[in-house]
Amino acid sequence: MSYPIIESSSEKMDKVIEHLHAELNQIRTGMANAKMLDRVEVEYYGTPTPLNQIAGISVQEGRTLVIKPYDPSSLKDIEKACNQANLGIAPRNDGTVIRLTVPELTGETRKEMTKKVSKVAEECKVQIRNIRRDANDAVKKDKTLDEDMQKDAKEEIQKLTDKYIKKIEDTADKKSAEVLKV
Repeated sequence: MSYPIIESSSEKMDKVIEHLHAELNQIRTGMANAKMLDRVEVEYYGTPTPLNQIAGISVQEGRTLVIKPYDPSSLKDIEKACNQANLGIAPRNDGTVIRLTVPELTGETRKEMTKKVSKVAEECKVQIRNIRRDANDAVKKDKTLDEDMQKDAKEEIQKLTDKYIKKIEDTADKKSAEVLKV
C-alpha cells in the first residue's frame, strides 16, 4: 500500500541524493571537471552570477579547465572570483581565456579527499535518517491509520531509508575509488 507520507519522504530523500552528487562534484579527483566550478560566482555588473552563465568552460588534456568569457571585459572579474572561491588552483590569465591546471594529487591529498567524501556521505545519511524520523512521527500522529497500517507504513519507510542509505554508500565508494585512482 502506498502512503502519502512515504511518497513525500521519497521526494525529500531524492533531494538529499541530488545534494550529495552536487557536493561530490566539488571534490577534486586529480582530473579536470567543469562541475568543480559550479559554486564559483562572479561579480558581473554588480550582481553575483554563476560562472557557467557568463563563460564557456571546457576541459583540455584531462587536467586543464579553460574558461572563455562571453564578454572579454569580465576576464579580470572571473579571475578574481576563481581566486576567492578557494579552489586550491591558481588561475592563469592569458588575456583571452583563464586556465586552471588541476595539479596531480599526492597520496596525502588523496586521503584528505576521501575523508571529505566520507564526511559528505555521512552528513547525507544523517539527513536521510532525519527524514525517516519525521515520517515515522507523522505516521504515529495520523489517526486515520490503524495499528497494522502504521506498522506497514513504518516498514515501508525503513525499506526506503535502507535503499537511500545504500545509494549514498555506493556513490561515496565510487567517488572515493575515483579519488584514489592514480
